[in-house]
Amino acid sequence: MSHTRFSSRFSIEERDLQQARADAAEFLRVKGVQEGIGTALNELVVQRPGDVHGFLADYFSRLSEPARISRICGRELYDASAQPYIQAQVFCVVCNKEKSSSAAVSRCLTPTDTWVDGNADSQERSDDVLTAERWINEPLNDMLRDQNPCDQSQIDRILSDFFMARVLEENDVQNKEKQEVMEVMTPSPPPKPAGPDKQRNKKDKKDKHVLEKGLPPAEPVLRGSAAIGSLSLAVAKTGAQVQGIPLYKYIAALKSQKVQEQFHMPVCLVTLLCCGKTSPGKLSLLEEIILIPKAGQSVKQTVKMAIEIQKEMMRIMKTSTKAGASQAVVYERGAPAGSYERPEQPLDLITQACRNLGLALGAEVHLVLNCTAPKLMDYSKGKYEVAAGVFKSPDELVDMYKTLISSYPAVVALIDPFRREDPDQWRKFSDAAGDSCLLLSDITYKPHAPPPPGVRGHILKHINETTVSDVLRVTSENSGSVLMGTTSNGSCGDDSLSDIVVGLGLDYVKLGGLSGAERMTKYNRLISIEEELAQQGILVCKEKRAPPLFPGDPAEESTTTPDTAGGNSAPV
Repeated sequence: MSHTRFSSRFSIEERDLQQARADAAEFLRVKGVQEGIGTALNELVVQRPGDVHGFLADYFSRLSEPARISRICGRELYDASAQPYIQAQVFCVVCNKEKSSSAAVSRCLTPTDTWVDGNADSQERSDDVLTAERWINEPLNDMLRDQNPCDQSQIDRILSDFFMARVLEENDVQNKEKQEVMEVMTPSPPPKPAGPDKQRNKKDKKDKHVLEKGLPPAEPVLRGSAAIGSLSLAVAKTGAQVQGIPLYKYIAALKSQKVQEQFHMPVCLVTLLCCGKTSPGKLSLLEEIILIPKAGQSVKQTVKMAIEIQKEMMRIMKTSTKAGASQAVVYERGAPAGSYERPEQPLDLITQACRNLGLALGAEVHLVLNCTAPKLMDYSKGKYEVAAGVFKSPDELVDMYKTLISSYPAVVALIDPFRREDPDQWRKFSDAAGDSCLLLSDITYKPHAPPPPGVRGHILKHINETTVSDVLRVTSENSGSVLMGTTSNGSCGDDSLSDIVVGLGLDYVKLGGLSGAERMTKYNRLISIEEELAQQGILVCKEKRAPPLFPGDPAEESTTTPDTAGGNSAPV
């Protein structure tokens, strides 16, 4: 009896074991495991690698399922100024393991707004970050789950559509609020004057003239917009990680849809001196004075030269007793700032510093003036406030710029010297300056608008809702693009901008001054990329080619290995 029960139990276990073996064999057959193992072993025997298990791991990793986003996370962090910003983190499953990449982009206000003493209204900024965090952790988390992180265009389309829906919602809310206000208000007609009033009529005509001349400032950016740019960048970094390549090579592949064999380094535009409304002194006309090194210098050479110039400028500023000079301070934008009343004063300082160091302005050093005209416009007067209490009409500003570039021929470019609403002045200055001084326009907020007359280059900031796909499209559509970090604050410690500009193949990048960890990480990343490309023998140095901002005709490129210690580049 017991023997029969034992035999029956054994038969059941044997059948279960046979069924399990059959299920396993069917699973391996359906998944093609046995065939894959056979092929892998054949290749292993043929190639006989030193690291057998490493070879097999690489072989089977190529057969793994495509990566999929498992979740995303938004968190509030703080920059060097103790200001909050949003960081986006993307998690994806690769070979049954979860990996992640994080990124952040700067949040900037519109061109007509400014940070007050380096800070936006704390409550406004806090609300902005909280909105971005909510967007990422709730609706966008569901929308991006199971997406392939290597499908950048598809993910950016989802992000852009989501953002546009939020913009339309915000516009509807504002329109309803305006309509409610209009319904509540019952305006009464103005009282008729008892008699003729020449003074009143004169004032009315003047006010009408000012309103026609001064256009209203642009509307502020949508709260939470930095979530879009940060997520897009985090996805790109995740895609590069999945493919096992640096971000700059991943960006280059997105741009050209193929593996790029050669790269060149952008020329670094380094902020030497800060001016503008938030700097000491009365001068508002020049927000920044920017260094352009001579063609062919390595990133490290440029940084070293800019540091020496700034040290000499600081020494001069601290020891000078001339009128208008003050003790030097290092501003939040990473460059010295002094107290100036006229634009000639900071230019004279740089001229003297270069002369003391034996650097020839106009040969070894060129300059760009970042004017940011929209910030200078007094819309009540219809004039530019070039210094505290000093106003210039658009035509008067043209004459002022002409005088500057005539006196300082090392100035080879102006950034936003006028508003877009003053096309006649752009044209007048461009006709007068010719090729000696080029005009650059910031297209960050209006990438599809036609450029002002005479513009030869375009400034683009990777901020707010700007996706990686937006940067790829805008830079390809606008020749002479210059990618730059924020000119003021709102900077974050992400160094991805350096990879992006190298991957895009742009001639120039502007990262700000040479102070502050958040800026220096970007410069250091550029130096690392340059050294890596040189070691791989795929760095093309434009030693004999004058980029667009330099006077002279461009020559051909040459493949060189830069002396990263600071010497001259040697042709390969």
